[in-house]
Amino acid sequence: TRVTIGAASSIYETDPLYVPDQPAFLNMALRGSTDLSPQELLEFVKQCESDLGRTPSVRFGPRIIDIDIIDYDGIQLNLPDLIIPHPRIHERAFVLRPLADIAPHWRHPRSELTVQQMLRALPHKQGLRPYEKDTGHT
Repeated sequence: TRVTIGAASSIYETDPLYVPDQPAFLNMALRGSTDLSPQELLEFVKQCESDLGRTPSVRFGPRIIDIDIIDYDGIQLNLPDLIIPHPRIHERAFVLRPLADIAPHWRHPRSELTVQQMLRALPHKQGLRPYEKDTGHT
C-alpha cells in the first residue's frame, strides 16, 4: 500500500471559484500516512488522477478529479511542481472546511493559524454547502 487513509471528511459541494462558468465541484479531504517522499507522493497522486480519467484541461476548469497535497507532516517545501503547504489554502473554504473535519487543530506551518481561524477569516464561504446525493426523489 502506497498510502494508508486514516480519516475522510464529509463531502462538500462548492460553486466554482476561479472559472465560474462550469458545474459545481465536490470537495473532501483525506488524512493518510505513507513512506513516500513528498515528490514520490506527488507522482503517486498524479498517477491516481490519470488512472481515474483526468486529462489535461484549462487551469481551474472542469476536471473529473483533482488531488492536492495540502500538508506533509508540517514541512515547508517550495519546488517548481510542488509547494507545501498548499499556497492557496488560506483563501479556499472548499479546502479549509473539509480539512477542519479531519484535522481541526492543524496549524499552518508558516502563519501558525488554525484551520478554524483561517476559515473564519474568509469574507464569504464561496458557495460551500454539504453535499447531498441526488436520490432521484422530488
